[in-house]
Amino acid sequence: MIIEPPDSSSEPVKNGQLICVGTGIQLAGQIGRLSVSYIQLADVVFSLVPDGFTDRWLATLNDDVRSLQLYYAQAGEIKNRRDSYQQMVDAMLVEVRANKIVVCALYGHPGVFSCVSHMAIAQTKKLGFSAKMLAGVSAEACLWADLGIDPGSSGHQSYEATQFMLYQHVPDTCAHLVLWQIALAGEHTLTQFGTTKARMQILVEHLTQWYSLDHGVVIYEAANLAVQAPRIERIKLGELAGVQLTTISTLLIPPSQPLRLNHEMLAKLAITETDLG
Repeated sequence: MIIEPPDSSSEPVKNGQLICVGTGIQLAGQIGRLSVSYIQLADVVFSLVPDGFTDRWLATLNDDVRSLQLYYAQAGEIKNRRDSYQQMVDAMLVEVRANKIVVCALYGHPGVFSCVSHMAIAQTKKLGFSAKMLAGVSAEACLWADLGIDPGSSGHQSYEATQFMLYQHVPDTCAHLVLWQIALAGEHTLTQFGTTKARMQILVEHLTQWYSLDHGVVIYEAANLAVQAPRIERIKLGELAGVQLTTISTLLIPPSQPLRLNHEMLAKLAITETDLG
C-alpha cells in the first residue's frame, strides 16, 4: 500500500501583507522615503487623514487610494467609534485575504493615538498574514520643535485627557505634562467629537490639585501645511474652560517647580551638588 504525501497545494497561500505608515503632520514633507515607496508599490492604499489635500497627494502616488473616513458617523448619525474602527479594519482585511499588498496611511505617527493600526496589525497577524508598522512624525515631535523645548531637560509625561481624568494619574510637577485630545476631555461614549464647558471646568479643577489657576499653560496645534503657522496660545490654567478648542488641540503644562535633587542617591554615587554645576 502506497501512502501519498499530503497535498500541500491544498493549503491557502498567504502572500497578503499589511504595512501601516505615517504621513507625518505636514503634507508630504514629513513622510519617510520607505513609507512613500510602500505607498507606490501597494496594490491598494487605505487612508485615514484629516484633509482632502493629503488624500489627493496620496492619489498621485497610487491609483487605488480609499479613504476610511466614510466609516465614521455621517451627518446626523450616532455611532460608536469602536464600531467605525472595526469596520475600517475589516475593509483592509478583505484585501489582505485577497493576497494583496495593503498600505494603511495614517496621519502623523501610525502608532500614536491610532488604535486602527494596532487593531489591523494584530488581526492581520492572527490570520497568518504579514503585518508591520513604520514610524512617522507625530504631533508630539512637532510640539517640541515648535515650542523650542527639549523634553529631556526635565522630563515629560503624556496622557490622553479623558484617561487622565478617569484614572489615578499623578503628574510630576517638575516635568512637562502633555494632555492630548483636550477638546474631548471627559467624553467617554466614543460617539461625540467634542466636550462641554462644564467638563472642561472639571478638568481645570482636577488640575488645581497640582497647579495654581495662574499657572501658565499652552494650547498647541501643529500646522498641517508648510505655509501655515502652528497654534501656540499661551493662557492661564484658569482660563482653559473658556478657550475655543478643536479636535487637534493639545494642552502643554510646563513644570511648576524646579527639579529636586535626590540627596540619598547623590551620597550613594559620591556626587556633590558642585559636581553637577
